[in-house]
Amino acid sequence: MSALSHITILDLTHMLSGPYSSQLLADMGAHCIKVEPPGQGEGTRRLLADDEKYSIDGVGAYFLTLSRNKKSVAIDLKKPAGLALFYQLVKHADVVINNFGEGVPKRLGIDYEVLKQHNPRIITCSITGFGETGPDRNRAAFDLVAQGMGGGMSITGEEGAPPLRAGIPIGDLGGGLFATIGILAALNQRDQPGPRQGLGQHVDISMQDCQVSMLNYMATMYLMSGVQPPAVGNSHFVHVPYGTFKTQTRYLILACMGDAFFGKLAAMLNDPELMDPKFATQPVRWEHRHFINARVQEHLERETCEHWLEQLKEHRIPAAPVNDFEHALNDTQIQARDMVVEVPLGNGKIVKQPGNPVKLSAAGEQVFTPPPTLGQHTASVLQELLQMSDSQIAELRQNGVIDG
Repeated sequence: MSALSHITILDLTHMLSGPYSSQLLADMGAHCIKVEPPGQGEGTRRLLADDEKYSIDGVGAYFLTLSRNKKSVAIDLKKPAGLALFYQLVKHADVVINNFGEGVPKRLGIDYEVLKQHNPRIITCSITGFGETGPDRNRAAFDLVAQGMGGGMSITGEEGAPPLRAGIPIGDLGGGLFATIGILAALNQRDQPGPRQGLGQHVDISMQDCQVSMLNYMATMYLMSGVQPPAVGNSHFVHVPYGTFKTQTRYLILACMGDAFFGKLAAMLNDPELMDPKFATQPVRWEHRHFINARVQEHLERETCEHWLEQLKEHRIPAAPVNDFEHALNDTQIQARDMVVEVPLGNGKIVKQPGNPVKLSAAGEQVFTPPPTLGQHTASVLQELLQMSDSQIAELRQNGVIDG
């Protein structure tokens, strides 16, 4: 994909939130250069690396997924010569991304205030647990901490049961998504006519902020009323029936959002109790939600999920199966949308992983390159961007400034 092929990113990220952001940008064509410490590289390289099920030739599923379409340059930023080399790369870059702890970029000398002296066009992005301002800015955080602090866990799970985190790491992934949005916005502002044309800026992403943003209208409801929303499991605080129901095979989702859908459901099930005119409006259905849900459950558990999906589709009632990974990744729609792709590895093997959800009609065909070995592109990047000679690169390598 060529949409961002004019953009060069220096990727200092590790673990999940940062690498996910740079992976999204790389999938859209950005020239993404991982800058890693020599030796072991960034920490994601070691995750699951020794697990027989979840690694290929010593590379784990985390790194395989998050490092496609990227290059690797191994530079020791703690050495003065390494930091000077990084500053030279910054002059040729558009974006520098990190998800170090708050304050670490400044201690390393790679924060925006320093980097803009080397390149006024540079855009920097930091993803932290709580952002770079406020009383909690130095507080450590990972995905679960962000989910817990953001409020969403309090309404996840069944009423009266302990709170649950989301099954996918939305604390980390949310930070990565909003970082990508912020970077694209900053790039757009830099390149638009106006007082900021040609000038970069810093993007400050707080994982907690991102979680609160995703509370969306429910946060507004609380701020209007002061009423704490309860955990409602898979049901809804307005619509009935709305949730998951057991069938003879898989769980089935019903989403009767409105009077018309409920009427269609009652008619489809041919149930006189549900067709009672008193259930024609939402307030009464909500009052009798336990009876309605139990009645619907009695019907649905008599047949397979597949049987009911056909019936519900015929009556145009919103419904879906609860897919496990096998069903989700083999779904015909997912396959048709190229959302499971084959990424070639340097050893001739391939790994299947989720595809790029951003479909751009004019950006060209999506091509995936394998995740890089540590320092695989050190020499080629230094030659291409900085026009360094073989002897200069050899000297840096001999002094332990670079690897690869």
